[in-house]
Amino acid sequence: MQRVTGIGGIFFKAKDPVALRAWYKDHLGIDVQDWGGAAFRWVDAAGNPTPGTTVWNIAPETTDYYAPSTAPFMVNYRVADLKALLLELRKEGCNVVDKSGEDSEYGKFGWVIDPEGNKVELWEPPAGE
Repeated sequence: MQRVTGIGGIFFKAKDPVALRAWYKDHLGIDVQDWGGAAFRWVDAAGNPTPGTTVWNIAPETTDYYAPSTAPFMVNYRVADLKALLLELRKEGCNVVDKSGEDSEYGKFGWVIDPEGNKVELWEPPAGE
């Protein structure tokens, strides 16, 4: 069974997210949007657009989105079949977050806690992305 197919996003906390976003925009050229992050569009080896994006986002350090993890970051991994992967992870004894399998306009999301307590987000994009 295919598991992770790529990185869907990188999310991290900051004491001053507005200032840190500005630093990344000014010094590294990241096109930070009003929602607090950027979406890097994928291209193939020739530079042609291909379906998919990787999201980058800075959140306030007070966010509880990464809970129950206390880590200041979370990585989102793209997966091909979230339901099947969550089933396998449960069979393997992994700590799958109860609300996993949520569906939204952005696709399906699930979460697992790694052995060091980090929350890992699993994302099955909508069909065609």
